[in-house]
Amino acid sequence: MIIVNPTSGKEEGTGYVRMAQEILEGQGYVITVKETQQEGDAARFSTAACEEGYGMVVSIGGDGTLHEVINGLTGRQQCPKLGIIPLGTVNDFARAIGLSLIPEEAIRTLASPATRSVDVGQMNERLFINVVAAGALAESVSSVTSEDKSKFGSLAYFKEGLKELTGNTPNHLLINHDGEVWEGDSPLFIAALTNSVGGFERLAPGAAVDDGLIHCFIIKDLTILSTLTASISLLLGNLKDHKGVEYFAARSVTVQSAAPMRINVDGEEGPALPVRLSVLPRHVRVVVPEGESR
Repeated sequence: MIIVNPTSGKEEGTGYVRMAQEILEGQGYVITVKETQQEGDAARFSTAACEEGYGMVVSIGGDGTLHEVINGLTGRQQCPKLGIIPLGTVNDFARAIGLSLIPEEAIRTLASPATRSVDVGQMNERLFINVVAAGALAESVSSVTSEDKSKFGSLAYFKEGLKELTGNTPNHLLINHDGEVWEGDSPLFIAALTNSVGGFERLAPGAAVDDGLIHCFIIKDLTILSTLTASISLLLGNLKDHKGVEYFAARSVTVQSAAPMRINVDGEEGPALPVRLSVLPRHVRVVVPEGESR
């Protein structure tokens, strides 16, 4: 089953479907194509693929489409392997697992016999594949429209983020992780399953898609000056050592706030705090380039 988001990749998603069909038919697959029209479609389609015994589900779209596909795939008795054609604005998970961001190359990977079993995060009753973030900056990212993503690409997130940096207001957070507690004011909390968040592939250089851990960053100050210095640390791969950042890795994390606060999940708007995060180790098999399987 090919699940395609027609608004992804500057609305070029459907143009890659035929190429993917040809590759997969050459591998002996009979293809069904499902095009999303509204929120929740991708999850429903991938659930149907499990129930109807499909051997593979291919997600053509961005991190939001992939998020829905994962939520439909997991928790089933029979789970197809997952192919990914990244057409989103950032494509963090594709970066983390070593897939090409060039759609034609990613499509050719569908013929690879190699797979890698990757972790999936659980947030309350919902699943995520890459990142959960809480704070005003995370809320601003959720407000970016599909139209702006198509028009401006990653600059759409940058534009919205700048609005928050000048009016930065910390939130009081209570965070429990593997029996330890952190409490204090923070304008931004990030919980990542991989090394890539927001297109930065060195957020947590030691993180792997199958290490069974949630890598967490508590940003304690997000003024313009500290943001510049933190950005340098981010590019060098040592953000966790920055004086304005608290870092820990855990298997279970609970986040609460004193004031109402919504979160961002895999680039999309999520529920309000509190949330409980945990890991489903090596829960989904993803098709990867030959030589990348583990």
